[in-house]
Amino acid sequence: MIKNASPDILRIAIAQLNPVVGDVAGNLAMARAARADAARQGADLVLFTELFIAGYPPEDLVMKPAFVAACEKAVADLAADTADGGPGMVMGTPLRRDSGLHNSIVVLDDGKMIAERYKLDLPNYGEFDEKRVFQAGPSVPGPVNFRGVRLGIPICEDIWGTLGICETLAESGAELLLVPNGSPYYRGKVDVRQQVAILQVIESGLPLIYANQLGGQDELVFDGASFAIQADRTLAFQMSQFEETLAVTTWKREAEHWVCASGPMSKIPEKEEADYRACMLGLRDYVNKNGFKNVVLGLSGGIDSAICAALAVDALGEERVRCVMMPYRYTSKESLKDAEDCARALGCRYEIVPIFEPVEGFLNALTQVFEGTQEGVTEENLQSRTRGTLLMALSNKFGSMVVTTGNKSEMSVGYATLYGDMNGGFNPIKDLYKMQVYSLSRWRNGTVPPGALGPSGEVIPAAIIDKPPSAELRPDQTDQDSLPPYPVLDDILECLVENEMGVDEIVARGHDRETVHRVEHLLYIAEYKRRQAAPGVKITKKNFGRDRRYPITNKFRDRS
Repeated sequence: MIKNASPDILRIAIAQLNPVVGDVAGNLAMARAARADAARQGADLVLFTELFIAGYPPEDLVMKPAFVAACEKAVADLAADTADGGPGMVMGTPLRRDSGLHNSIVVLDDGKMIAERYKLDLPNYGEFDEKRVFQAGPSVPGPVNFRGVRLGIPICEDIWGTLGICETLAESGAELLLVPNGSPYYRGKVDVRQQVAILQVIESGLPLIYANQLGGQDELVFDGASFAIQADRTLAFQMSQFEETLAVTTWKREAEHWVCASGPMSKIPEKEEADYRACMLGLRDYVNKNGFKNVVLGLSGGIDSAICAALAVDALGEERVRCVMMPYRYTSKESLKDAEDCARALGCRYEIVPIFEPVEGFLNALTQVFEGTQEGVTEENLQSRTRGTLLMALSNKFGSMVVTTGNKSEMSVGYATLYGDMNGGFNPIKDLYKMQVYSLSRWRNGTVPPGALGPSGEVIPAAIIDKPPSAELRPDQTDQDSLPPYPVLDDILECLVENEMGVDEIVARGHDRETVHRVEHLLYIAEYKRRQAAPGVKITKKNFGRDRRYPITNKFRDRS
């Protein structure tokens, strides 16, 4: 390999890849393969994402000295690789130094580490908790001289905060900003990132490359969508969203600035497609990265289990999805037909396991204890818990992960049964409100998203979308017997959860005050259930778990 001899042209490869947290050897192999690919395409430098070698976010894993040592060994091996004269690398890794443990990048070239830089602005909000494990860099570092080009390399949050790091880098001679990121998805995040980048370009006067990680990690989905902004604030290139890729971009030094002369210009999906693909990617990576061969879920004939079945087939393929209908005396003929039609449309395995005998067995066992009491929610929940027990038995017997199917509306107000329909390993729709579930179901019936393994056409029968939602735990039951209509409920919940609005503000939007008070009360008292729920894909700005940390014991109510 021969280095580019011209300091006026720089070919930068952006590695938008899917590392696995803790898989240092696997991430090292992925980095080497990406560098080899970049070399074949004539790249001078490969820009990797934040903490790539460790996987992001590693959380408390970086507190284990053996893990950090393994990451540093991998970086040393990569540095040695660059002695071949091929592309240099900007690599994210944890580093332990005298000043502490740092979220760092290293620049590798000529067979050695030519520079290292530490993240200064450690995020400590929402899904981020970096101040718990990392020490901030001691000062704003200067640019790195890479083959005659002075590169400023702030790390992720360093461009989101108010420390003026990019402006300082420009003042100290940086010519081009390279930003490795681990920025997780939420609805509309691409626009937010680009506005942040444009602000830094305005303040520094320098073009900026924003490289973002791809892939699911527990509840987070990293959507890629890497891009660059020219010094004149225009979009220089745009990489695809939700797709693993390596793109080589060509930068030329002009009179005043470096200018991107070539790079991809991918279209960013609209919101329904983006949400659906985030759920699909999150489920796929959770199942595959944790070593599950297949999944199983209860298919009730309702909208939530139907869209979860569609997501599972799209993410994993029909041969890895098993759907089970578990009817009881209140299960309608329509639900039996709808569930079968849905499974048939998706092409996945479908079975019927009646629960009459086990439910009656529980009821008979409790006859004396329950004597003299009214039949009600307890007996209804026994049906759900029986279904949950059967699904977990299938999971234990066959090694399948149970996909749980409760939406955000239900999880908000406790309209879900512990150890019943909440049983499972992962919930792809945990952060979707009920009306969003309907919207995505209609969208999926008309579109097969890129990367999906499922069929085209109507995969969620129209009958499921059109009928009133019901848990079918008693005769003629509908969800609206005990909850406000979902358009009303979802708007109130979004006000309370995403926007932290007060009761007076919500009432001013046209909602009934008593209804708002009731929903707020249900939201608070269901916290103990949510703490025991399976993880699920983050879609909104404030999901349950990482983003919203309310106490279980909580007597506050907004009585305004």
